[in-house]
Amino acid sequence: MHDLGAGFGYLLKGQRWVARHGRQYGFGLVPGLITLVLYLAALVALALWGEDFVGWATPFADDWSGPWQGLFRWFLTAVLFVLALLLSVLTFTAVTLVIGQPFYENLSEKVDRDLSPDGTAPESGLPLWRELWISARDSVRVLVRALVWGVLLFALGFLPFVGQTAVPVIGFFVTGFFLTEELTAVALQRRDVDLRARLTLLRSRKTLIWGFGTPLGLAFLVPFVAVFLMPGAVAGATMMARDLLGEDTEDTEEGGESGESGAGGEVGEPGSAGR
Repeated sequence: MHDLGAGFGYLLKGQRWVARHGRQYGFGLVPGLITLVLYLAALVALALWGEDFVGWATPFADDWSGPWQGLFRWFLTAVLFVLALLLSVLTFTAVTLVIGQPFYENLSEKVDRDLSPDGTAPESGLPLWRELWISARDSVRVLVRALVWGVLLFALGFLPFVGQTAVPVIGFFVTGFFLTEELTAVALQRRDVDLRARLTLLRSRKTLIWGFGTPLGLAFLVPFVAVFLMPGAVAGATMMARDLLGEDTEDTEEGGESGESGAGGEVGEPGSAGR
């Protein structure tokens, strides 16, 4: 239970950090806004033409009589839209992180510098194109794992009672785990921790991960909330990554705010960290 509370604490600390660093927060909103526009356009298109797509995909039902054809295709359209929403929640973070890699990489480095006793941050030393490729590749691999879980939970959802009680709860915990993996990847990739090692690391502290990712996943279900929480989520995930790796952290919560003192109120300008 202690780890569960600690995970939620990192989520709150991340939001407080970006609240104290307004410029970082502003830059961190840009990728989420771009992704939101793309996702909304896709969902609107599905709402407008989803029924036509289902009709095209089920020609065998053209000759059905009575209300059965309409009910059948309406049900499939509803299922398609629900799956699209679930996929949107599962992939929003991954897509936003790929689009916003330079923004979030810089933000994560600023958090590391702010919390490090010597004011330094790990750097991958890789060119930007290489970091983008690794991020996109790992995101696809994580998405495949998430989709396998999604299909399994969707099938279990048809079980009486269990499908309406336990399965949704499990689904939120699974979503929270994969959301946290994507967010901590920003900090852990700079430390040369590959995907397999990251998953092993996160599984070793599951309750910590659930405490961070599950409430975040629930919040992401509310329209537009994900955009405004993403910068703080990246900051909190960086803090949690330091905890998972046992790195020293200077306490900036109690009055010190070391990253701001002696730095003119900002830790640094975007793009100032070397690669």
